[in-house]
Amino acid sequence: RELLRKQAEALGIELLEVFLPEVSSMSVYDEKMSEAMDFLLGRGITHSIFGDIFLEDLREYRESQLARKSMKGVFPLWKMSTSELIKEIVFRGFRAITVCVDASKLGAEFCGREVDETFVKDLPPNVDPCGENGEFHTFVYDAPCFKNPIPVRKGQVVYREHKSKGDSAWSNKFFYCDLLLAEGSGQTDLQA
Repeated sequence: RELLRKQAEALGIELLEVFLPEVSSMSVYDEKMSEAMDFLLGRGITHSIFGDIFLEDLREYRESQLARKSMKGVFPLWKMSTSELIKEIVFRGFRAITVCVDASKLGAEFCGREVDETFVKDLPPNVDPCGENGEFHTFVYDAPCFKNPIPVRKGQVVYREHKSKGDSAWSNKFFYCDLLLAEGSGQTDLQA
């Protein structure tokens, strides 16, 4: 949570955290998000921005949940070419590190890596360059819109298998990289 708060601080925006129980369900998630939307509506916020690129079912879900509250979704990246988008993201100076990779799609060597031109070139052809199918997840620690970079250091990379909840279509094996605030130095250190 500390790194999430640092991102909001770097962007100069207020952060609303929505907490879910450790063991949860979609109905609990929907209830908590509904409460959050009520809070936002009470503050005059009527739109929510998403970074989804091409997952139709996810967009439909988000829009239906927002519509229940008379809110609107904004999807500025919708239907963009992910291979062109990742080039633009890197070119514009966004800096991110992979913090989770799907072990059924990528090896441990992709976890804890800087997302740069080399990373993109190293991706297997069946992996979306933006990780749009959940192949990897990132933490952005520097961007042109940040007041200051967030100094982070790479921690341990671990492998975890999660118990399947009956849906074999979803992967349950992942590599995770601990990402820690780099105290004192103010410099990012991505060496293991």
